[in-house]
Amino acid sequence: MAIKTGRRHTADNKGDALEKESESQLPLMRHNFILMAVAGAMIVLGFLLMVGGASTMDSFNADIFSTRRIVVGPAIAFLGFIFMGVGIMYSPKKK
Repeated sequence: MAIKTGRRHTADNKGDALEKESESQLPLMRHNFILMAVAGAMIVLGFLLMVGGASTMDSFNADIFSTRRIVVGPAIAFLGFIFMGVGIMYSPKKK
């Protein structure tokens, strides 16, 4: 059983209605989300470049010491993390 209090919940009650924030008041804009998506893709790409077969007790895989896995992949992932910080802090210039 629902108890009715007699108070109507309408948009006319300005104290009850939430005001929509304008885009200038939001902490992150569309540009920030685009930059963060690019940074996330760079991080994933860096980790994918580090993936490869492992060495076992029976066979040694010399590919674990390849430049792609120990230099290029980590460098791209690191730059992606740096770019993520830039994407979060980026503030477009006002006209």
